[in-house]
Amino acid sequence: MLALTRDFIDTFVTRCPNGAADKRIESLILKLKKKGDSVGGKVTCIVTAPPKGLGEPVFNKTEALLAHAMLSIPATKGFEIGSGFGCIQQTGSEHNDPWITDNSGNIRTLTNNSGGTLGGITNGEPIIFSVAFKPPATIKMDQDTVNLKGEYRRIKAKGRHDPCVVARAVPIVEAMASLVLVDLIYQHRSRLTL
Repeated sequence: MLALTRDFIDTFVTRCPNGAADKRIESLILKLKKKGDSVGGKVTCIVTAPPKGLGEPVFNKTEALLAHAMLSIPATKGFEIGSGFGCIQQTGSEHNDPWITDNSGNIRTLTNNSGGTLGGITNGEPIIFSVAFKPPATIKMDQDTVNLKGEYRRIKAKGRHDPCVVARAVPIVEAMASLVLVDLIYQHRSRLTL
C-alpha cells in the first residue's frame, strides 16, 4: 500500500495523490477558471496511529470537536467521519465494526467504519474524516442580486480570485486536526495526573 505522506501529496498540483485524477481535476479547474467560474471539492484527512482514549462520550466527542474545527474553516459546508453519509445505505449488521486480533496479535476493528472513534473516544484506529468545500462565490461571471432597496441588479466581481480553494485547504485541515488532537492529548494527560 502506498504511504500517503505530506511530501508525496504536495507533489501533485491539486494535492490529489492520484496522477490521473490530479490531471483531470487540474483540467476542470483551468477550464472553469477560463470561463470565470469556480468549483468545490473534498479534503480527506487520515490521522495515523492516534492515541486511544482521547475525547469524551457526550459534549467533547472527538468527532464533534473535529467537526467544529473543520466547519470553522472558511468555505466549508460539510463534515463526515468514517463511513459518513454512506452508512445510510448499510444495515446495522453491515456497518458494525467488530473487534478482531490482527496477524501481529493487536486488537483492532475489522472495518473502521467508525473512522477511528467509538462513542466519541478514539479507539486507536486511523481517524479518517472528510471536509466539503463549496465553490468560491466570487466568480468573474455576471450574477443576479438585489440592492438594499430590493431592486434587481447584476454584478461581476473584479480582481484575482481562486477558481477552487481545495488544494489550499489541505494544510489548513491538517493544522486544525492537529490543534484538536493536541488539546485532547493534553486533556487526557491532565486526567491521568489527578
